Amino acid sequence: MLTDTIIRRIPKVELHEHLDGSLRPETIIELAKKQGTKLPADSPSDLRAWFSRGSDEKSLPLYLKAFDVTTGLMQDRESLRRIAREEVEDLAADGVVYAEIRFAPVLHTRQGLTMEEVTQAVLDGLQDGRRETGMEFGLILSAMRDRSVEESLRTAELAVAFSDRGTVGFDLAGDEAGNPAKKHIDAFSFIRAQNFSITIHAGEAFGLESIWQAIQICGAHRIGHGTRLTDDMTVKDGRIISMGSLAHFVQDKRIPLEMCLTSNIGTGAVPDYSSHPFPIFFRNHFRVCLCTDNRLMSGTSLSKEMMIAVREYGLGLDDLERLTINAMKSAFIHHEKRLDLIYGTIKKGYREIREEISS
Repeated sequence: MLTDTIIRRIPKVELHEHLDGSLRPETIIELAKKQGTKLPADSPSDLRAWFSRGSDEKSLPLYLKAFDVTTGLMQDRESLRRIAREEVEDLAADGVVYAEIRFAPVLHTRQGLTMEEVTQAVLDGLQDGRRETGMEFGLILSAMRDRSVEESLRTAELAVAFSDRGTVGFDLAGDEAGNPAKKHIDAFSFIRAQNFSITIHAGEAFGLESIWQAIQICGAHRIGHGTRLTDDMTVKDGRIISMGSLAHFVQDKRIPLEMCLTSNIGTGAVPDYSSHPFPIFFRNHFRVCLCTDNRLMSGTSLSKEMMIAVREYGLGLDDLERLTINAMKSAFIHHEKRLDLIYGTIKKGYREIREEISS
């Protein structure tokens, strides 16, 4: 009964999507032509295939190389504003009612823009999209693990400074191996002192130490990916037989796990859908939600991720609603706004779909 059309229509919440990983191929072609940049393909379909080849071939180097093209085109105010606006338009067209979109401002300063100017341009575009679609958003600023601690602190300060204009959180992204989150403790200490929100990429390509540091040293309120948390569990036939203290802590404290099914397979974090820990977490009452990570590089959408969960793990409409409410409860906007979206938009939308299906 859960067709592609129905899933596309149900209200959704996206908490983990990278701006530079979700561009339209048509926009990439237009911007490249305007900026005099040579692309690896000329047509939107061929370009889309090129961007998703890393995911298709499960090659992390190819997956990451694609970002050189997108970030290279996102170095001026006009392009950043357009891409951010189109991001909201595309998410809204997929049924998303609230999204937290993240990006690293420092990666867009090569042609002289300051991090402040970059952030404002993106916020302007997101606000343009909200005016056109009605979709609500929050912006998360990412620091990079492999860059300086001074830079991560600047990014943290910027996130707080723009909180009255739409930023809602601070993130740490990049290769976990050899780049521990605790190196950036000054940034996290600043964020925590300002009563601001933290999500950290952890437990994707590295083990429990990465997740532990993110939570216990850096104070993460959410974990991006977290697939390796199963290293702290004994699992049999999909049931958790025993857990270590970290897994218990994540479950007990309701720390949200931002699950990105297709992305995790495409980057090699897990070998296939059947091996993904998402159903273990979900069936054993961890607070998980479904996310896309990078729609362009992974060739996906939130509707597609939901359909994968339906097909691979037998989820029904009630399960999808639970995941959506999990996500909305875990968002970094204020409590009252979360309740407004849960009761005024999400539950209402699911109720209308149920009535339609049963009639």
